[in-house]
Amino acid sequence: MLDDAVRISGVDLTNPEVYQAGIPLEAFRELRRRAPVAWHPYSAGPGFWALTGYDDILAVSRDSSTWSSERSGVFFDAPPPEEAYQLSLMMLTMDPPRHTALRTLVSKGFTPRHVARLKGRMADLAAEIVEGVLDRGECDFVSDIAGALPSFMIAELLGISHEDGRRLYELTETMNSERVGAATESVIQAQLEMFEYASALAERKRVDPGDDIATALLQAEVEGQRLTELEFNLFFLLMINAGGDTTRNLVAAGTLTLLEHPGERARLVAEPGLLSTAIEEMLRYVSPVNVFTRTATKDTELRGVRIAEGDRVALFFPSANRDETRFRDPDRFDIGRDPNPHLAFGGGGTHFCLGANLARVEAAAIFPEILARMRDLELAGPVERVRSTLMNGIHSMPVRFTAA
Repeated sequence: MLDDAVRISGVDLTNPEVYQAGIPLEAFRELRRRAPVAWHPYSAGPGFWALTGYDDILAVSRDSSTWSSERSGVFFDAPPPEEAYQLSLMMLTMDPPRHTALRTLVSKGFTPRHVARLKGRMADLAAEIVEGVLDRGECDFVSDIAGALPSFMIAELLGISHEDGRRLYELTETMNSERVGAATESVIQAQLEMFEYASALAERKRVDPGDDIATALLQAEVEGQRLTELEFNLFFLLMINAGGDTTRNLVAAGTLTLLEHPGERARLVAEPGLLSTAIEEMLRYVSPVNVFTRTATKDTELRGVRIAEGDRVALFFPSANRDETRFRDPDRFDIGRDPNPHLAFGGGGTHFCLGANLARVEAAAIFPEILARMRDLELAGPVERVRSTLMNGIHSMPVRFTAA
């Protein structure tokens, strides 16, 4: 039993090099067919049950009473006991009711109404970003385009400079890469630099408050108490991730998918009204987040497989988004697909992606600029993917184009 998932799929799903080479769609397909709930060993920690079917991932996502994010964290490498308390303060690794109270606090900056008010500013930023590379005729699409808009937008929401937003984006990319076993020295250094920045920002905002999320967090109370310095730092880290990673990965991988499907790209140019469904299809097709884990709070079962209290399950979102029982012809990229109940932002429930609204509006701002002004867009070198079990991202994507 201990090697079921690896034996069936032929792939170690905890190895970041697997994802660096591309999402293991064939392995997921085989697991969905033969063992959608399969035990997977892990050399750097306790094993887990690999969930690859849509319905199981959806059910676990929406049942935080049975499936805890706090007990063992949400990553393959569960934190050692001495780190568990600090990590449990992060909203990703927290259960209701405290998660609900803290999420309500920070989500005010990401509501559909608030994000809608930012549309005009996003459109201006998107135009400026694309305008800034047109004279060159080439660029690194990830750093110059896909990473720029979310970095600048979250910087404005937090009340910091665009330059600082860029640097924080670089730190999150480091922190989300190479996540397997013990954190590397570069990851630890990036975390320290992020926390140092957050602490300094908090000190500035207490002296000179502004109309921004950072100030709101410092002034707000949860259960009658202000956030501690550590809680603020973790919130800050979460917002940088929620406001940046998803959009960056969506825009970069979505653009690459359009290049790989020129017919659909031409269709989108000819029918700009399809942009909304095209963005949803990109989210399904590229799935910006690979996996999160949950821990059973009691003995239970999935598909007749017994899961003991304390056992972990891993939710593989790219697999859910290619599930044949939910999506017709799931490996086909169709910008007009409707309905499209993908789980790219999670399966709803307590931990539905905080930055979902922001990611959609940012993507809707930048894609028209890319399609209209970067004509004849094509790859100008090899695509380098992020080495990460957590994020499905592209690190570097050199392109060339004709300015329009």
